[in-house]
Amino acid sequence: MTGKHLFIFGLGFSSQALAQRVKGDYASVGGTVRTEEKAARLREAGIDALVFDGETASDAVIAATRRATHVVQSIAPGTAGDPVIALLREALIGAENLEWIGYLSTVGVYGDHGGAWVDEATPPNPQSGRSVERVRAETEWQILAEERHVPVALFRLSGIYGPGRNALVQIAEGTARRLVKPGQVFNRIHVADIATAVAAGAAQKASGVFNVTDDEPGPPQDVVAFAAAIAGKPVPPAIDFETADLSPMARSFYGENKRVGNQRLAADLGVRLAYPTYREGIAALWKDGSWRG
Repeated sequence: MTGKHLFIFGLGFSSQALAQRVKGDYASVGGTVRTEEKAARLREAGIDALVFDGETASDAVIAATRRATHVVQSIAPGTAGDPVIALLREALIGAENLEWIGYLSTVGVYGDHGGAWVDEATPPNPQSGRSVERVRAETEWQILAEERHVPVALFRLSGIYGPGRNALVQIAEGTARRLVKPGQVFNRIHVADIATAVAAGAAQKASGVFNVTDDEPGPPQDVVAFAAAIAGKPVPPAIDFETADLSPMARSFYGENKRVGNQRLAADLGVRLAYPTYREGIAALWKDGSWRG
């Protein structure tokens, strides 16, 4: 146990995995959620959860921010910018013991590269509105960290899967679709590997950009086929992307095609992925039954 305090803005799927992983490494692990119901449930699990709606900051949230030695921000920005910067910048600047900041971003900031490889040295080229907002938020956190004289790590995450959120669930529910767009690939990352990477970054007070992604970008239809085989279910038929009935949001994800390298995870953080490809991840979820969530 140490005198260090981790505070996480946005205790969602990935951040809850992080909080559970590092509870024994900090004197306190806390964070924010949007409802009191969720806060109560997390407090029962040993996480000091507080309500933060992104529009106002309570005295308790301000006090927790000022006490933090390590801060992780995982709340998505909006058109008005990053809500934590907007409401708690003064508290962060005044956090006397602040040692490190981690920001959870997305590989979407790289934009489309026609299937070519990108890495942490590739300049952002955001094309969707969501990714433009992410790049702006990354910059805001870098400016704040420089002003506060603390390191900041930008963790750019690829498609997240894990317990309750994976292709096995879609197979079981009958919602899995094998959309085929020739040449299209995506990277993925198991939620447990996100927790490992961010925990390592916090412990080492790392700075700079880290792509938190698996080792093998692949066609999305292959993931569905693999999950069906693991579960002993029929492989869903292939659907031509061009004629598929998709929402504008779903179709927009296929507008960007790239292979994302993750070399800095091992080289700079010493992180070894537990699930280097979707095959290890899905097989493990099936084997231990955690795929249901």
